[in-house]
Amino acid sequence: MSAVSAAGGAGARPAPAAGPASRRTGRLWRWMPLAPATLLLLLFLAGPILYCVWIAFTNTQLTGSSSSEFVGLDNFRRAFSDKNFRNAVWLTLVFTFISSVLGQNTLGLALAGLMRTASRPVRSLTGALVIAAWVLPEIVAAFLLYAFFRREGTLNAVLDWLHLPSQNWLFTLPILAVSFANVWRGTAFSMLIYSAALSEIPLEIIEAAEVDGANGVRRLWYVTLPMIRRSIGTNLMLNTLSTLSVFGLIWAMTRGGPGNRSETLPVFMYDQAFLKSLMGYGTAVALLLLVVGALFSVLYLRLMKVDV
Repeated sequence: MSAVSAAGGAGARPAPAAGPASRRTGRLWRWMPLAPATLLLLLFLAGPILYCVWIAFTNTQLTGSSSSEFVGLDNFRRAFSDKNFRNAVWLTLVFTFISSVLGQNTLGLALAGLMRTASRPVRSLTGALVIAAWVLPEIVAAFLLYAFFRREGTLNAVLDWLHLPSQNWLFTLPILAVSFANVWRGTAFSMLIYSAALSEIPLEIIEAAEVDGANGVRRLWYVTLPMIRRSIGTNLMLNTLSTLSVFGLIWAMTRGGPGNRSETLPVFMYDQAFLKSLMGYGTAVALLLLVVGALFSVLYLRLMKVDV
C-alpha cells in the first residue's frame, strides 16, 4: 500500500502557479475593504480642497456679481503687492514665534521637567491647572483673557494695587496680549508631550551623568535634549501648525485691531473673504497660509534631523 501511494505521489502533477491575472485579482480583493473610506476621503476632503484651489484662481465674490472668471495668478500678485497682506505675514510670524516656539514649547518643557521631580500633590495640582486652560473652548478662553487684559481688567487691577503703571494692553501691545493668551491656553499640549518623552529616559543615564560631574544645565543640554529630539521636532511642528491657524482667540480678543496691529493671516483671510466678500482673494491667502505651514514643517524636520 505504501509503495502504491509513493508511486502515485511521485506521478502527481504539481499545482499550477498563480498567473499575473490571479495575483492582480487577489490584490484587488484585499483593497476592497478600504474602498468606502477612500471614497469618503475623496468626496469630503480632496473634493473641497480642489474646489478651493480652483476658487483661488478666480474672481469669485460672495455678493455682487454671481459669475466668476478665471484670473490666473492675479490674486497671488495682489497679495504680494498688498501691504496689509505683508503686515499679516509679519504678525503671523511674530505670533507663532512668541506663542509657539518660545512660549508653549519652552514653558511646556520646563513644566514637564519640574513635575518630574515634584511631589505627587504638586504634580496633580499643576497638571490640573494647566490642562484646565487647554480643555476650555477657545471662545471661553478668549473672553477670559480679554477680561484679564482690558483696561478695567484683572491685570491692571493688580498693577494698580502694587502702585505700578497700568495701560490698555489690548490697545498698546495687542500682538503680545494675544500671544500670551495662546501660550496660556496651549501649553498643556507641550507639557504632556514632554512628560511622556522624559519618562522614557532611563534613570541610569541621568545618574551616570551626575557621577561624571555634569550639572543640571549640562545634563539638560547634552543628555536630555538629544534623547528627546524626536519629541521636540514633533511638538514644534504640531504647535506651529495649530498656532498658524488660530482665529477665534484673536478675533474675540481684538478682531485684528486696533487697526491691523494684531491681524494675522487667518484674520486677514476672514476679513477679505467674508467681510469684504472677496472669496477668490481670501482663498488665495488661505493657500499661501498652507504653504507657510508646509515650509515650517520641512524646516523643523530638517533642523531636528527627524527621520520620516
